[in-house]
Amino acid sequence: MVRMNVLADALKCPARPCSKVIVRFLTVMMKHGYIGEFEIIDDHRAGKIVVNLNGRLNKCGVISPRFDVQLKDLEKWQSNLLPSRQFGFIVLTTSAGIMDHEEARRKHTGGKILGFFF
Repeated sequence: MVRMNVLADALKCPARPCSKVIVRFLTVMMKHGYIGEFEIIDDHRAGKIVVNLNGRLNKCGVISPRFDVQLKDLEKWQSNLLPSRQFGFIVLTTSAGIMDHEEARRKHTGGKILGFFF
């Protein structure tokens, strides 16, 4: 008989409701190595996402309402939300898609803040 720790499994792979914005947010997090892979489970309703955590993620938050951010104001938001300059990412939705603040700065585009993680 194999002994299973349900709490450890729940903390390691949480299941959350699915949307396109959440999938793209998780893709940005996975690109930077803050989470492992994630799986979308179709239940013929909203769907579920199972995320494999790798222990690197300290905090993840959403910003509601989605404030408009110009490129020149991005530095102010970065200092307010992130613990240091080289640590963490702000996720923006722009006309070019959902991306982190560094990619938005490279593409010279602003947008709306979705959230942050570090």
